[in-house]
Amino acid sequence: MKKLLENFKNAEDGAVTVDFVVLTAAICLLGAICVNAFAAEPVRMANNMSNFMEQQCSDGTCD
Repeated sequence: MKKLLENFKNAEDGAVTVDFVVLTAAICLLGAICVNAFAAEPVRMANNMSNFMEQQCSDGTCD
């Protein structure tokens, strides 16, 4: 059993696959963080534009 565990510890088969999975996960996480950081800005701009348009046409006539 000890020899089996020693062989498992020293084996490097699949190391490239593990590296690929870890790097892919890191890139996906970084992308999600970037999207989350900028996702609120278009909504804020749309709300500001909507509020501005409501103020311009608040009395039934648009300026």
